[in-house]
Amino acid sequence: MKPRVVDVDARLPLGQMIPLSLQHLFAMFGATVLVPILTGMSPAVALFSSGAGTLLFILITGGQVPAYLGSSFAFIAPLSFVVAEWGLPYALGGVVVTGLVYAAVAAGIAASGVGWLKRLLPPVVIGPVIMVIGLGLAPAALDMAGLTGDAVTLLDPGVQAALITLALAIGAAILLRGWLSMIPVLVAVIGGYVAAWLLGLVDFTAVRAAAWFGVPDFTLPRFSLGPIMVIAPVAVVTMAEHLGDVLVLSRIVGRDFYEKPGLHRTLLGDGLATALAGFVGGPPNTTYGENVGVMAITRVYAVRVIGLTAALAVGLSFIPKLGALIQTIPTPVMGGVAIVLFGTIAASGVRTLVESRVDLSQKRNLIIASVILVVGIGGAALKLGPFELQGMALATVIGVFLNLLLPQSEATASAAESGSPGHAAVSRS
Repeated sequence: MKPRVVDVDARLPLGQMIPLSLQHLFAMFGATVLVPILTGMSPAVALFSSGAGTLLFILITGGQVPAYLGSSFAFIAPLSFVVAEWGLPYALGGVVVTGLVYAAVAAGIAASGVGWLKRLLPPVVIGPVIMVIGLGLAPAALDMAGLTGDAVTLLDPGVQAALITLALAIGAAILLRGWLSMIPVLVAVIGGYVAAWLLGLVDFTAVRAAAWFGVPDFTLPRFSLGPIMVIAPVAVVTMAEHLGDVLVLSRIVGRDFYEKPGLHRTLLGDGLATALAGFVGGPPNTTYGENVGVMAITRVYAVRVIGLTAALAVGLSFIPKLGALIQTIPTPVMGGVAIVLFGTIAASGVRTLVESRVDLSQKRNLIIASVILVVGIGGAALKLGPFELQGMALATVIGVFLNLLLPQSEATASAAESGSPGHAAVSRS
């Protein structure tokens, strides 16, 4: 029996949408509030700008792309530097300009089309890049779960909570039927949270101290060339990440988002969401792999579910007590869930290679895939002037160059042309 798929434009009863959206809320919450904590910004404002930015993205893309936007980790270093040297308002000015850089590139793509981009990104490049996105996050998932280091032991309550959560996520995804099969992440988080509480890992002190209502500490941007030149060049890296994230979504959902609504609209939505964040005092936004992983596991792609998640995030920004309650979810619990989420993204890359019939017995294809995987997963970094390419972004650039430089047979060329970028329709069985 084929598993149920809830498509992009599906309408669901509110009673079903709320738990589906809570899964996404839990998946994005930790990373979204961590970035402002590390950069001297307000977590409440980051939640607000994340939700509002996602709603803006949905509007600009015509409700056709189920992407959630959260705080970007790529900007942590430049934001921290600018906040320390010039102050938060000037860092926000750099964030606004970064969003406008996105908009300018989006305008260029709208004028030139995406045909050239598809030729640069055949399945032999796309598949390994998607794998890098998932596997590149693997160390973070294992670190959250407490499964790294020399002293890992089953006697550690954190490890126990992570493994219980992982087992619940696997069991819920495989064993649950009907509507419950669409909320395995929520089942795992709730079950893992209860286990963590019984193991003494949950502290409600911050919840008791938090107020029921509070207006986020919104801050207006100020503009200066120095801070802008530190922050804005990072857009080159995050735009490369955007390409990869849209590719992953295309493969998982089974639609070609490069064509419809168009890469120019997804880039514009991402950029204007970032500019909006800068105007209210939040960090730059980016599409979140955690939420892509939730969709890959649940097969629920409804944009309305993402929209409700965004609305909940905006609401949470005004209710500190509820935000503090979510923050009591122990890191090992989210680590246990993340192992499944990130691994599912990597598996989607393998699926791309298989479905596109990429022949890895050909040395050319084997070399391209191998180099992308090692550079991306190994965390290679390369400075190019004022900005740095690393991880997935660098692996993508190298993969594109290898694909252009290495000769290919006529059979390989025709196969690449017919199966071009993850943009062929994907089976949903």
